[in-house]
Amino acid sequence: MSDRDLTARTERLHLRRAWGRLALTLLLPGSAQLASGNKRLGRVAVRVYAVLWGLLLLYAVLFLVNRGAAVALITARPVTIVVSIVLVLAGIGAALLTLDAWRVSRPLELTTGHRRVFAGVALVLALVLTGGSIASASVMTAQADFFSTVFKGGGDTRTKAGRYNVLLLGGDAGTGREGLRPDSMTIASIDANTGRTVLLGLPRNMEDIQFPDDSPMKKLYPGKFECANHQCMLNAVYTKASEHRELYPGVKDPGAQATKEAVEWVTGLEINYYVLIDLDGFSSLIDSVGGIRVDVNKRVPVGGGSTVVNRYIEPGPNQLLDGHNALWFARSRHDSTDYERMARQKCVITAMLNQLDPLTVMTHFQAIAAAGKGVVETDAPTSELDKFVDLAVKAKQTKVSSLSFVPPLVQPGQPDFTVIRETTKQRIQASEQSTDQPLPAGNAPDPSATPEPGKAAGIDDVAQICKAV
Repeated sequence: MSDRDLTARTERLHLRRAWGRLALTLLLPGSAQLASGNKRLGRVAVRVYAVLWGLLLLYAVLFLVNRGAAVALITARPVTIVVSIVLVLAGIGAALLTLDAWRVSRPLELTTGHRRVFAGVALVLALVLTGGSIASASVMTAQADFFSTVFKGGGDTRTKAGRYNVLLLGGDAGTGREGLRPDSMTIASIDANTGRTVLLGLPRNMEDIQFPDDSPMKKLYPGKFECANHQCMLNAVYTKASEHRELYPGVKDPGAQATKEAVEWVTGLEINYYVLIDLDGFSSLIDSVGGIRVDVNKRVPVGGGSTVVNRYIEPGPNQLLDGHNALWFARSRHDSTDYERMARQKCVITAMLNQLDPLTVMTHFQAIAAAGKGVVETDAPTSELDKFVDLAVKAKQTKVSSLSFVPPLVQPGQPDFTVIRETTKQRIQASEQSTDQPLPAGNAPDPSATPEPGKAAGIDDVAQICKAV
């Protein structure tokens, strides 16, 4: 073997050894130092990172065995703070050990070209490890803020006749209003096994409601919730209860709790949780996920009321709406009825249900968290998140059916609550017996049309109601 061949073989050996030590450092930081270098530093680093890998493995096992406990653990604020700090320290430590792995690989024994490439790769890896750990810690911190702000807990985790009933409130605390009043109220009744969902829309101007006997509001209104000027409608319950917080000691949102109680009396359903979305911040939430796609089957004005109508959202299928347009699509009152608005709001809810898949949420989590913690609140605990993620995935595979308590089925000024309760039972039973077969062509109802007497508006699946025609 010539001297040149021997030199080339030695250079390749040095290079392979250098790459090997760098790879060992990526798998288990400290192993390169343990192999050749500061063995004491290597032993300490290997033990520390082995413990961290072990903890990660234990968490993975916990996630497989009890996902609810795993989600509750990782979303607890003290845990996320500790994990964030550990992530940053572990990332910086791994970056320093990577640079040291370059040093103990004896770079002077490499050729000039190999030395430059190896040094560049080691430096890039160190920067990636540091930046990745800081970015991961930032996500963890955003997660802690989001979950501690939004998921307040206090709801009922037990299923109700095999279902979860969630009250969706669209809050409107706009200029000139005295306190917040829900602008929209929809119950999502979800089958706990199949995820099959029924959306029940309640008009905000429903009168003559009462409270269950165990409701604190019963002390103020032992009979009907009524007042002389006809302002005591369903959407006023939130404001009235908020003005009497003393009736709900320890309850974080008396208005939402009282509204749950009123809705339970109206429908005969037991409500597990509420989700309150402040419509003034709704647009930022939609923008955080890049908008939503909906079918628009009628011109919807942007503006109206206290503002001038300056343009229209034109009809058409599969339109991408940004937050501003999605908000007006959901809430516009100009030249339309409350019942049309209820139909549009269900279309928006369904679009978000179908489009906010786990991948979208994960890739936009920081933006969603920044928008959401000022927009959304719920009494669902973080321990139930895994269940609702599973149910959301299942719901995508079924038709979302809809029922709105509007004329002629129900007159909001003089509602027949027996009809509401019986129709609710029938609609849920029909959903549970559904085979999820697509409707025959041409059966899409017009949500702006008046239904036949005795039939509920929007009683078919939401996919048909929201379809552009």
